[in-house]
Amino acid sequence: MTIIGRCWTAAFGLLLTTAACGSSDTAGAGTDVGRIDRAPTPASEFTPVELEATVDRLIAMINESTIEPMQMVVLLKNLDTFFEPIATGASRAMGELGVTGNVLGPTDQSGDPTTSQDLQNQQLAQAAAGGVEGIGVSPYGEINAAAVDDAVAKGVHVVTLDTDVANSKRSLYVGALNTSAGATAGETLLPMLPPPPGTVLIHGNIGSDWGDGYARTQGALEVVKAAGYTPLVSQASFFADEAFDVASMKGQIDSADPPVVGMVGLFNISYRCVMGADAAGIPDVPIVAFDFDPRTVDYMRQGRIKATHTQRQYYEGYLVPYILYGIKTIGLDATREILAPLMDGDSRVNIGLDVVPSEKIDAYNAFLDEIGAGQ
Repeated sequence: MTIIGRCWTAAFGLLLTTAACGSSDTAGAGTDVGRIDRAPTPASEFTPVELEATVDRLIAMINESTIEPMQMVVLLKNLDTFFEPIATGASRAMGELGVTGNVLGPTDQSGDPTTSQDLQNQQLAQAAAGGVEGIGVSPYGEINAAAVDDAVAKGVHVVTLDTDVANSKRSLYVGALNTSAGATAGETLLPMLPPPPGTVLIHGNIGSDWGDGYARTQGALEVVKAAGYTPLVSQASFFADEAFDVASMKGQIDSADPPVVGMVGLFNISYRCVMGADAAGIPDVPIVAFDFDPRTVDYMRQGRIKATHTQRQYYEGYLVPYILYGIKTIGLDATREILAPLMDGDSRVNIGLDVVPSEKIDAYNAFLDEIGAGQ
């Protein structure tokens, strides 16, 4: 087992020990004490008003039911960078709910994607066997479907976040809707481009085996194509070193016909688009990005990245414990009914997307600081 694997196992052992002697054991099932009292969120131009109102409605309905103790766990691909605000939101929600639980994940991803995927499947199995009643998980994709289904078969409610496993028996998915998110990124870039013809390089995902990444890429591709530009997808390399990713972009930019007139990055490593543009000798090409990685923010301050699109990671993490608790206390159908303003279909909760222009970095940072989700 890798060092990451040992860390995950040790952390999960601590979770079970805590659950065995947590305060919810002494409260007893069906107690009327400990009503959820959520502090109001500071107002900002970036505050997701409908999302906040939906959480309040869910809390109000839960407070009308019998308060129950609960054990849950949120399993993340990583606890750093992109996933840090997700962990913050999930931990805060668990504290407000008074449940026994934890947020688990490695502090560094393995360089081998198969190792990371196998570790997550092990954690899903351990969680289901260890007595948790709800699991939130950011899966790698269909490779985790069987482990999710096994947990559900043991009576555990599973909610996916960030990445979905739509063909599994999970109860709900919480996150951005990827096709529309990619389309939004494309639409943000279009006004910055010269008239067509021209090529737009999309730092995205080519393979359909990662469905969410592929859907986001297709959303951007269709917008670019419909506007009369030639889309060119450069495969984002999460597990290869940065130099490989940059060299790949450079090669595609150099050979593009017509020439590249804009770039859009669709994941948290979007800042590499700037490096690819520099390597190819087109430093002035307009670039829009995804997520709020510190390197992305630095390039925005330099005027190299014109805007970014954030996935409201804090809210992604914050909603999941409330949804799991709602499913336990008022049932899945009632929870889904309350979530209706955010629902796309009957199983996807759309938390939306923030578009952050480079001139509003400080305002957005202030909002993140106010909710305790600074990156």
